[in-house]
Amino acid sequence: MLAASLISYSVPPLKLTDTGEKALNWMSDFHVRHLPVVEDGKFLGIISEDEILNFLDPSTELNKSQPDLIDKKVYSNQHLYDIMQLLVDANLTVVAVLNEEEEYLGLITLENLIKQLANTASITHPGGVLVLEMNYRDYSLGEIARIVESEKAVILSSFISSPYGTESLELTLKLNKKDLKHVVATLERFGYQIKASFYESDYLDSLKDRYDALMRFLDLDV
Repeated sequence: MLAASLISYSVPPLKLTDTGEKALNWMSDFHVRHLPVVEDGKFLGIISEDEILNFLDPSTELNKSQPDLIDKKVYSNQHLYDIMQLLVDANLTVVAVLNEEEEYLGLITLENLIKQLANTASITHPGGVLVLEMNYRDYSLGEIARIVESEKAVILSSFISSPYGTESLELTLKLNKKDLKHVVATLERFGYQIKASFYESDYLDSLKDRYDALMRFLDLDV
């Protein structure tokens, strides 16, 4: 999924002639802590709520307050994962999207990105989750998928995590089956270590509750 398809046109950018007070009101209305500043279609940077709160007079126009703008943006052809990485690294709630000519196209909000990531990760699909632990040299998603499919199951999504400085990794698989007993047994027969398994009844409901709680947090408290 590319940045161009994630743009939210409901959140407008600020202009240099807008005041800090207006910016804070918009941030409150749209539940974000950042907004892009754009002039004549050119992206100037992102202003933060904290920066505006440091203004001596919030009613002053942005161009007169000379705010410190954050130069963070993505291009329309960048992938969902690149955007998520940027938002996390820079601790942003929005990111500006530009085209190849450096023209401002719109912005992506953290809330919308999380919703899209949830759909991409098949969180809302029924099924179960497996967590496998293995050495890097033993990792082969193709081989694991073949074993899973031999039990008439399908991998809907997968994630890899690895503690820094270790040679092991955790592979989290979301499958389309609710009952994973046979999948677990077959994987163990092929020498894979199953660190955890969650069936729909005791995992997905909890995961969805956490996802819904996160959406409420973003909506109310950002």
